Amino acid sequence: MSLTKNQFDILTFLADTKTEITQRVIAKASGLSVGTVNKTLNQLADAKLVDQDGQDRQTRISDRGLKALEPYRVKRAIFIAAGFGSRLVPITLNTPKPLVRVKGMRIIDTLLDAVTAAGIEEIIIVRGYLGEQFDQLLYKYPNIKFLENPLYNEANNISSAMIVRYQLQNAYVLESDLLLRSPKFITKYQYDSNYLGVPVERTDDWCFETKNGIITKLKVGGRNCHHMFGISYWNKQDGAKLAEHIKQVYEMPGGKERYWDQAALEYFIKDYEISVRECSFDDITEIDTFSELKKLDETYRV
Repeated sequence: MSLTKNQFDILTFLADTKTEITQRVIAKASGLSVGTVNKTLNQLADAKLVDQDGQDRQTRISDRGLKALEPYRVKRAIFIAAGFGSRLVPITLNTPKPLVRVKGMRIIDTLLDAVTAAGIEEIIIVRGYLGEQFDQLLYKYPNIKFLENPLYNEANNISSAMIVRYQLQNAYVLESDLLLRSPKFITKYQYDSNYLGVPVERTDDWCFETKNGIITKLKVGGRNCHHMFGISYWNKQDGAKLAEHIKQVYEMPGGKERYWDQAALEYFIKDYEISVRECSFDDITEIDTFSELKKLDETYRV
């Protein structure tokens, strides 16, 4: 059965909690009103997706509820990690940007740790520049599968997306140079296709215009928009469409110079309803330049 967003939010909370809890606890954790929680739990109980016991209506997810979440389970995480990282020179002359350490930890580890903690076992990394250095990740994450992008120096990151375009269904796609401070944004279930974004009054960077939480336009610079971060999720239907749309954009004149995100968020945006999952700049950091790296880690100031 398909779930409403409220039903999904409550079931995923119960699935993660693994104990019997009250409606008030669910309401506080989910941000929903007690009335909405009560109504939604009644729907879930009627469908036998939750079990409720006692006068306090202690609630737990049922086996049938866990089965109802399966269509929303994330199957894999795909990391785009082939680029040079020219703005982080001189560090990237000898080290791929995702493997650069910040306070002792590789940037990509902040993402990989969140993925593995969420129980996502299939991990794919598309590598290119100094690709053999990524082998060091296997000591900590032995289930990684590497795919090679021989065109990383001739095309934009859409060339990496071309390599994994048939694996985008029920998948996270992560830019591998993001320092993730809040692993809670990587979860084992996702309700719909979405991007992480920070609501801002003004930005000079890539951003989204939105309407009712749905992305309506991708652009560089704007006001009263969402600053874009390169962590997205694609459900089964959108992932299947995206495979063909990436190919079409790639084969257009000048298509190899495009970013892969532009396929769904610009060229074929009318074919999707992609939502924004809001985060803050405290949750995630993109290190664009060597000067920004030095501000984060004093060891680079020497």
